Amino acid sequence: MKLSVNIDHIATLRNIRGGNEPDPITVAHIAELAGAEGIVCHLREDRRHINEEDVKLLRKTIKTKLDLEMSTNDEIVKIAKTIIPDLVTIVPEKREELTTEGGLDIKKNKRKIQNVISQFHDLGINVSLFIEPNKNDIEIAKSIFADEVELHTGNYANVKKESKQIMELQKIQVAASYAKSLDLKVNAGHGLNYINIFPILEIKEIKEMSIGHSIISRAQFVGIFEAVKEMVNIFRKT
Repeated sequence: MKLSVNIDHIATLRNIRGGNEPDPITVAHIAELAGAEGIVCHLREDRRHINEEDVKLLRKTIKTKLDLEMSTNDEIVKIAKTIIPDLVTIVPEKREELTTEGGLDIKKNKRKIQNVISQFHDLGINVSLFIEPNKNDIEIAKSIFADEVELHTGNYANVKKESKQIMELQKIQVAASYAKSLDLKVNAGHGLNYINIFPILEIKEIKEMSIGHSIISRAQFVGIFEAVKEMVNIFRKT
C-alpha cells in the first residue's frame, strides 16, 4: 500500500500571512525524500490554499506522482488539462466547508462527471472519484469509466463509539472488495491519522491512501521529514 501526502495545509499556513513561507513545494520534496510515493493537492475554486503556480511547480519538480484533487468546475478542468497531472481525483466542493465533507453525489452529477472523465482520458490522464463506500456509487463510477475510486473514510475516522467505528470499517471493507471485483483501483482517504490508520491498512484491496492534516499536525512537533517517515514506517510494517 502506498502513501500519498496532501500538502494543502502548508499552503493554508502560507496564505494566512500572504507571503511565501512555508513553501508547499519544498515540503513536497521533503515528503518524497522521507518516502512518500505521491503528492496530493486540491486546487479549489476559491484558491484558499494551493494555487495554479503551486501546481505548475509541483508538476515540474516532484519525482513521484502528482494527484490533483478538483471539482468539475470548467475553469479548474481547463487548468488541469494544461498541467497534465498523473492522476485527477474528482471531489465535491462547497465554498463554506472547512474541508471536504463527504463523497461525490455521483448519481445527481453523473453526466457532468462522465464528461470531465472523457476529457481527461483524451489526454491519457487517469481519473479517480472520491465517493462514499457503497455499492451503488461504485457501480456508477464503473459505468462512467472512472479508473479508480477513493473511498471516503471520514465517517469511520470521526465516530467515537467503537461499535459504530466497526460498522463504518465494515462498509469500507465491503466497498473495497466490490470495487476491486469490478476492476477499479481502490484508494482511501480523509481523517486518517497515526492511530486509526491500522485497521484500514488491513484492507488489502486498498492500494493507496491520501493523508495530509495529521501529518502536517505532527510535523509541528517533529518536522516534516520525521512526520512523513513515521507514517511511511507504519505502512511498511503492516
